[in-house]
Amino acid sequence: MPDYVTLREEWEGVLGRRRDLGQALSFWTSVLDGWRSWEAETVTPLPWSGAECRSRWRRGVPLMAEVEWDIAPEPFEELLGPMMERLAVGGAEDAQALRRFALAWDAGQVGPESLLPTSGKEGAAVLQGDAGLPATLTSFLAHAGLRPALEDLFSSVRDLPDGVWERGVCPWCGGMPGWGDLGEDGRRRLSCHLCGGGWTAPRLRCPFCETWHSGDMVRLLAQGAEEGYFVEACRSCRGYIKGVDRRQRWNAGSPLVEDWASPHLDLYATREGYWRETPSLVHLLPPEGDAAP
Repeated sequence: MPDYVTLREEWEGVLGRRRDLGQALSFWTSVLDGWRSWEAETVTPLPWSGAECRSRWRRGVPLMAEVEWDIAPEPFEELLGPMMERLAVGGAEDAQALRRFALAWDAGQVGPESLLPTSGKEGAAVLQGDAGLPATLTSFLAHAGLRPALEDLFSSVRDLPDGVWERGVCPWCGGMPGWGDLGEDGRRRLSCHLCGGGWTAPRLRCPFCETWHSGDMVRLLAQGAEEGYFVEACRSCRGYIKGVDRRQRWNAGSPLVEDWASPHLDLYATREGYWRETPSLVHLLPPEGDAAP
């Protein structure tokens, strides 16, 4: 079982240090509280051997793409319901989209598997077509609702040998990375907020479009950013990822906490015309005073 209690304590420390952002950052506190209430026995860990995992990774296939995941929707409703109510304040369009999603969920047209990045065109068609759910909300619901289940699912297959996987997407769930560290050895380590996985990846390769053109990768320096923190962006696909150089900031926190605690970097990258796949407060919540009545 993932240690969400420790993660929650780490998050409380961040809130204490960033009191100026406390009200906005408290949005993530409710997500953590939901994860802490997850019951581990809901999901059976994937029983694959190391050889079975490596055979898929060598083909460039995330494990989730070949998992037959048949799971009841009820446990996820306790996680998704409160967050959907919170997101509905973003505006009338978001509220209507979330209502259509809820109706499709109740009718069995969509379920937890529809939120997976490996769900294919059919799941995406219902979410973004029939339900009209924006990509940002889809991504958030996936991260808020699926992480505990996916961490349990992959708990016994986290041994990823060096050199087996070099793609930008997560080798376990197929999600896009949400954070990118530089470790003490100078290697780049990407983190997936959807399932909690982490893996090493080439520094000069875009994790989103996977271009190898070094001139396409740029480092954005936001005014007022603390030493060691950075934003890497791709001129080709316009995607960006935040990170921290742990050689300069050895006491930095866990990737998820560091990402959630730095919405100012997302605001800067967004204003520069870049996008990210994983949810950020900048893209989820309306500006202060703009909430729907």
